Amino acid sequence: MQGKHSSVPHNPDISNAFFHIGYIEAWGRGIRKMNQLCAEAGLPQPLYYFASSGFWVVFRKNIYFPEYLKGFALNERQTGALIYFKSKGNITTSEYAQKFNVTDRTARTDLNELIEKEFLTKKGETNKSKYLYIL
Repeated sequence: MQGKHSSVPHNPDISNAFFHIGYIEAWGRGIRKMNQLCAEAGLPQPLYYFASSGFWVVFRKNIYFPEYLKGFALNERQTGALIYFKSKGNITTSEYAQKFNVTDRTARTDLNELIEKEFLTKKGETNKSKYLYIL
């Protein structure tokens, strides 16, 4: 639903009322504007759902903070890595190992657990792998 789509309100009376009081600026700009504002705020893109006659949007907060991450049974290194490397957007095995003073094998094990828990995705082969954030 991220691409071009028709902008036909299901309830024109409510839509027109929102338009006249300024809650709607122009037809067809809502999804694009929500995506843009979330990106500017450093938040994950919203999730959009449409079923039968309903449409809803789920806004997600920044998931990379200690209190939220505690609920996923991560070790301290994993939590620290997710927070520390977030601004960079990716982690390499060697960076992880160096930052937390662990072996490459331990780093790979920790990073693979983060993949299983869907915090990261792996790109590349063996020594040149990068672990990218999933927002």
